[in-house]
Amino acid sequence: MPIKNRSTLTQFLIEERRKHPDASGDLNALILNVAMACKAIAKAVAFGDLGDVLGDHVAGGSAGQQVSVNVQGETQKKLDVLSNELFIRMNEWSGHLAGMASEEMEMPIDIPAGFPRGKYLLVFDPLDGSSNIDVNVTVGSIFGVFRRPGAADALDSPPSVADYLQAGSAQVAAGYALYGPTTMLVLSVGTGVFGFTLDPTMGEFMLTHPNIRVPEQTQEFAINASNSRFWEAPVRRYVDECLAGKTGPRGKDFNMRWIASMVAEAHRIMMRGGVFMYPRDTKDPTKAGRLRLMYEANPIGFLMEQAGGRASTGEFPILGIQPRELHQRIGLVFGSKAEVERIEDYHRNPSAANDSSPLFAARSLFLGDRP
Repeated sequence: MPIKNRSTLTQFLIEERRKHPDASGDLNALILNVAMACKAIAKAVAFGDLGDVLGDHVAGGSAGQQVSVNVQGETQKKLDVLSNELFIRMNEWSGHLAGMASEEMEMPIDIPAGFPRGKYLLVFDPLDGSSNIDVNVTVGSIFGVFRRPGAADALDSPPSVADYLQAGSAQVAAGYALYGPTTMLVLSVGTGVFGFTLDPTMGEFMLTHPNIRVPEQTQEFAINASNSRFWEAPVRRYVDECLAGKTGPRGKDFNMRWIASMVAEAHRIMMRGGVFMYPRDTKDPTKAGRLRLMYEANPIGFLMEQAGGRASTGEFPILGIQPRELHQRIGLVFGSKAEVERIEDYHRNPSAANDSSPLFAARSLFLGDRP
């Protein structure tokens, strides 16, 4: 096999830092610690049942064991808990962080006494798509990095919840790790999007996908069609037009994908274009959406925008949303820019949306003929 001259993640970060002579290097070191956590998670995922890491996590002693749930009310897998612990342990000691917030924990994680405190805040979903881990579907980790707001002389105290509630546009870095046939780290520090593949012989992330750009043209979309009866009219119109194919208003055939692992969906779109939709719907009117703004939508939105794509609620750009709470849910649409803008246009012009769906209505391919 020919040897290619590829940069390691460390070399890449050093080169990026050289573009900013006044930079301290703290962000580079933080990203390398995150990468270390991702390597450890990749190893645990790779062992699977051999490492006794599959299945639900059981909490409590012998007196009353029960399956544990996170702050979202979702059943925690063993790998959820392990991945969360690895993120914390790999990052709490370094002196680069003021604090962390995890999708799996109700409140932010303060830096333990005895460790220095830094100027950055790390938010993360330690294992996205974990409901599929038992069937060996690709999963991943998602993270975003913010600067802690406030004057330098006030940074000795732990950050407040309000310090974390920053719009996604304020992120200084974001990325995801993908645990699939190969382990990849896809990263942006605000100068584009770069993909690194883990070389298992060296234990190093190597630059394999420089300057990733989301393809502008696409014939793929991803949505959970089982929720079609709850979709708002603009979403229904968009899906119907895609399914109508060459004879419909789009004039071309589309393929529908649904992995139920958002990080895998995002990576597919990065590589070959498409649009992902987990929109607001009427299934639970008390929730603005299913996905978490801070841990999922903002980091993925940052990456999409950096790669020339677009991320939106379906109506407004994701990165402009001011969070109200740490675990806020939101509708999310991202992918090829023109497709996302089309969905936004359908929301701005609801009168144009076709409420009668040829594929989901009474005489439907899915529901059968009715009198």
